Amino acid sequence: MNVYGEFFLKFMEPFFGGIISLFTELGKSLFRIFNILTYIDIIKEYITELSGIGIVMVVIATLCLLLLFGLFFFFVYKLISNFVKYRQRMKHQESLVEEIDNLNNEVIKLKSENEKFLNMTDPNSGEIEYDEEGNVINKLSEGESRFFKLTQVDNMMETYEAKIYAEITSLESLCQDFLNYSASKLGLYYDISLIRLFVAAFASNRLIILQGISGTGKTSLAYAWGNFVNNNTVIAPVQPSWRDSSELFGYFNEFTKRFNETEVLTKMYEAKYLDNVYTILLDEMNISRVEYYFAEMLSILELPSADEWVIDLVPNTWANDPKLLENGRLKIPFNMWYVGTINNDDSTFMITDKVYDRAMPINIDTKIPPFEAPDTEAINLSSKNFIDLFNKSKDEHPVSEETLNKVAEMDDYVITHFRIAFGNRIVKQLRDFIPAYVACGGDEMVAVDYIIAHKILRKFDQLNLSYIRNEIDGFITFLNQTFGQDVMKECIIYLERLKKTI
Repeated sequence: MNVYGEFFLKFMEPFFGGIISLFTELGKSLFRIFNILTYIDIIKEYITELSGIGIVMVVIATLCLLLLFGLFFFFVYKLISNFVKYRQRMKHQESLVEEIDNLNNEVIKLKSENEKFLNMTDPNSGEIEYDEEGNVINKLSEGESRFFKLTQVDNMMETYEAKIYAEITSLESLCQDFLNYSASKLGLYYDISLIRLFVAAFASNRLIILQGISGTGKTSLAYAWGNFVNNNTVIAPVQPSWRDSSELFGYFNEFTKRFNETEVLTKMYEAKYLDNVYTILLDEMNISRVEYYFAEMLSILELPSADEWVIDLVPNTWANDPKLLENGRLKIPFNMWYVGTINNDDSTFMITDKVYDRAMPINIDTKIPPFEAPDTEAINLSSKNFIDLFNKSKDEHPVSEETLNKVAEMDDYVITHFRIAFGNRIVKQLRDFIPAYVACGGDEMVAVDYIIAHKILRKFDQLNLSYIRNEIDGFITFLNQTFGQDVMKECIIYLERLKKTI
């Protein structure tokens, strides 16, 4: 080895030698600390000379040693744990930085696309013209309406021949005919009790929610109803991107100066002309939050006077706007109902209490096997005739005072034991729904049982179940004593199922 190599090795020896000595001495030190045999040998060396308090000293020394061992390992554990957490934080920060970089890149791309768009729509290009204040000039041709579809409805109605409506005298026969029509014409089979619930729900609420497992016929029930009344149900498939009412009704495009109407809005406008029964189906309505896109409708339909059922479409009036718009506003037709279907799974949102309070939920959890039904034709059902039947049912089958008193007793019991109260809204729904259900051929107490289970006891899901566990058996006893033994079957089934989840 020449002198240069010898110099390099000798020069680096103190560093590497020190590193080796460090780990060697550390290993020797750890071995010395945790060499249990050394401690045992020391005890053996002195055990013959120790007695009485000396034995106690050995025990104390051993415990102290174990404590020191524990502290040492705890310190090492905390050190490793903190290091792992630190690495996780650093990794998370790195991912955030990477995500920010990606977002910045997307912003740059969007700015670039925006510049291209602005270049395409340059005022000098002749494609879009602007006034002196920078507003887009209306490029509609002379006489053209910004509401294309609604204006088409106006034109169609000028030559429309009114239907001859069937005269329906009984809700019970209407339910039976609907059942037979669905089976004989569409091959869709339902239980008569479900049909009664569905038809009676029209009397109490403008929004009906069909819920249950997939494949039980929720969508097809609303579809069959539209076919039965000779006015096809408008199916509006809800999308996860729905965030406001413009998804439901449409919106005004400032560039084209046209209103992009949806089929829902078009049918709402058409319903202003006719007396047909109209049904809008919000299919999979909880795939987006109902409060986002249907909040306005929920509030409007709660107003006591139908004259106040108005939605704003545009903030001004043009001379050639559709005939039935007033100052850019559309009055919601009284002959239209809304049916929503929901599936409860990981891809959907929970329906909130606010929505349930304003709707009539109907569970569809079973499929009915095919059965023979007489061939039955569809009918032209007048909404006036339909609503008159509901009003007639309240005169002929009013909720008995005895039942109302029992419901009031139950209200007091629920407030006392569960801290839950139901307001006047549900009482009104009860007064509307129960007579209609009886007129459909059902039993009053079955209707009472159903509406309490699905409109009131449903609120128990929001409670701390462990808190109400001891109250459930007492409530079941109260229901049996107040309404009759096993009369409130759905309520008791729900409460028994609730107990199993606790």
